[in-house]
Amino acid sequence: MKIERLDTYLQRVGDRPRVLLKITADTGVSGWAEFYNHGPDLAYPAIIDYLAAQITGLDPTRVSYINQLLHQSARFPQGALGLAAIAAIDHALWDLAAKAADVPVYQLLGGRVRDRVRVYAGLYSAPRVEELRDQTAKLHEDLGVDAFKLSPYPRDLHSTRFGRLTQELGEWFGAIRESHPDDWEFAFDAHACLWEPRKAVQMGVALAPYDPLFLEEPIRPEYIPAWGRIRSEMPVPLATGESLYSTHEFRALLDAQGADIIQPDICVVGGLTQMLKIATLAEVHDVPIAPHNPMGPLATAANLHFAAATWNFSILEYKPETTTWCPDPYLPTDGHLELRPDRPGWGIEIDEKALEHDDWVHWERKVPTTRDGATAWM
Repeated sequence: MKIERLDTYLQRVGDRPRVLLKITADTGVSGWAEFYNHGPDLAYPAIIDYLAAQITGLDPTRVSYINQLLHQSARFPQGALGLAAIAAIDHALWDLAAKAADVPVYQLLGGRVRDRVRVYAGLYSAPRVEELRDQTAKLHEDLGVDAFKLSPYPRDLHSTRFGRLTQELGEWFGAIRESHPDDWEFAFDAHACLWEPRKAVQMGVALAPYDPLFLEEPIRPEYIPAWGRIRSEMPVPLATGESLYSTHEFRALLDAQGADIIQPDICVVGGLTQMLKIATLAEVHDVPIAPHNPMGPLATAANLHFAAATWNFSILEYKPETTTWCPDPYLPTDGHLELRPDRPGWGIEIDEKALEHDDWVHWERKVPTTRDGATAWM
């Protein structure tokens, strides 16, 4: 069996653009993946054309070999777009290889270590308590979800005194606790908008009385020693990792004891092949892994199979979104994604008729400004 062709499709997930990848072998078996939405997403088809010339004709079941080959095909470390492209190729090959063997992907990883995968719903906002209660109640009723992630900014971060913001954050979280069942979990994603370690600790102190699941990425990821300092002073579980790209960066973070929970993104770090290495690094440091996953059904499927086969997996981010091209996505039941042992590969179908028409939408991040007109992190 040999890789015959690589095809890309311009689609969307919810209101975000998304490029899909299909790899087809000369036997007719194919595998699918989606790219991380880094931007500029329209660069991905050209990158895939470039990488296709390096792997066409190879055995698609040599997934780890091809992943390493693509990493080493660049003289300098791959950046965001290069790693996202390698991840997409990696995932399409895992899907293809498992279909060729007529088994789920997790079976190629040594089999499952759990029966189902717990998720939390990413809400990414800081609504009024009454509005939030309506949202969480519906998600619990529809999907059984009892864990959620919110923004820790009940007011504009860049136009107010930080101490006032954290005071209101603590009061808001207290009200959330009073209006929800005691066993429900709430995490907070600061989205790397801070860059002063003391402010990260101050935010953690505000949340601590009400027992958050974790505080995610309160500062920028680049300066690893700051993470060791923050964790030593932080009164709540500290999580990070979505902005890190390689096993080397995660090793540095773990060696610095800079996180209680790591959150690599399987579509950012170079794919499932690299994600497994990162999980092993975390396990020997006694750190659980809660993958970053604000993505669509193919990325969720890749994370599900990773989680099914990974002992130190904790909980998976899940974003309820719709597509035109996946008729049977994994949907939570009782707050968990169930495995599909009778389906090979990722266990989901792609409607190729829907891909005959580009369903593209433009999207870009907007950089905020502070009161004096300087740019700020978002």
